[in-house]
Amino acid sequence: MTRGKIPVTVLTGFLGAGKTTLLNRLLKAPEMAGSAVLINEFGEIGLDHLLVERLDDDVVLLNAGCLCCTVRGDLVRVLRDLALRAEAGHDIRRVVVETTGLADPAPILQTLMSDPVVLSAFRLDGVVTLVDAMAGMATLDTQVEAVKQVAMADRLVLTKTDLAPPDAVAALAARLVALNPVAPLLRADVPPAALLDAGGFDPSGRIPDVAGWLAAEAGHHHHHHHHDPNRHGAGIEAFGLVFDAPLPWDGVAAWLEMLALTRGDSILRVKGMLNIAGRDRPVIVHGVQHVFHPPLLLAAWPVDHDRRSRLTLVLRNLPRAVVEEGLDAFITASRESTKIDQF
Repeated sequence: MTRGKIPVTVLTGFLGAGKTTLLNRLLKAPEMAGSAVLINEFGEIGLDHLLVERLDDDVVLLNAGCLCCTVRGDLVRVLRDLALRAEAGHDIRRVVVETTGLADPAPILQTLMSDPVVLSAFRLDGVVTLVDAMAGMATLDTQVEAVKQVAMADRLVLTKTDLAPPDAVAALAARLVALNPVAPLLRADVPPAALLDAGGFDPSGRIPDVAGWLAAEAGHHHHHHHHDPNRHGAGIEAFGLVFDAPLPWDGVAAWLEMLALTRGDSILRVKGMLNIAGRDRPVIVHGVQHVFHPPLLLAAWPVDHDRRSRLTLVLRNLPRAVVEEGLDAFITASRESTKIDQF
């Protein structure tokens, strides 16, 4: 029996658009049975792979940098390994690649459409791009990667529409249609079937820039690297913080509020899995710019997790030292306050 090529869905969208949330919902659907998930994160500490709810081991973290840069070779290597596993009888019916929010999709697509070994076992099914209704307009104004993600999508998913004013949502939708006249514009509760089987990537009918981006990647993809995998130009830096001792929630919450109010424009992403004092389950915090979502209490710690708190930040024009000193001051003040109350 001849095995058909395995479809690959690229899930992209700028930082904080809700990719992991959507992915968790999709993976519960029958259509997604047998899916292998490749997750790329930009920065020193990967968290998203811990937040993807899976029943097997087919989750691979690509965290050496941005997929459009240093991890590109890792993507090919992992896909080749998956092809060998599928050939050996492992149930791999689909691959989902969740890119970092800073990824330029052009080199990723060029790789998936040009590597001969990858092409022998896989076919690009389509690109699903998420756009945050709250921050999407500002992001398109300032981040060329976000523009490329939208223009190269086969499916556009507008998220957080319940949090944004209707007129702002309508204006953003009109801009998305202008950037990408071929991709259906969907909402976050869309059924999985609407995102799958897109028919493969086709540059025709799109804005002319798309063909140019792909042609440029075909010509010089070997030179598409950054010197520092945790820096992405334009003053953007990603880093991670790890804390051995449980953290006081009052101190962390006050720091997050201060950060959002005073430096929200510099916050491209904050995501953390925290061990909070007095809690036996991990607390998830995440925010983008001035918007921080309510903390989420997970059902249990991930298997084999050491239960240390991990916080990943992607910032623009905000020095790491300022962030670390501020967080340390709030944590120390909260702990000292607790000692006084207990005295």
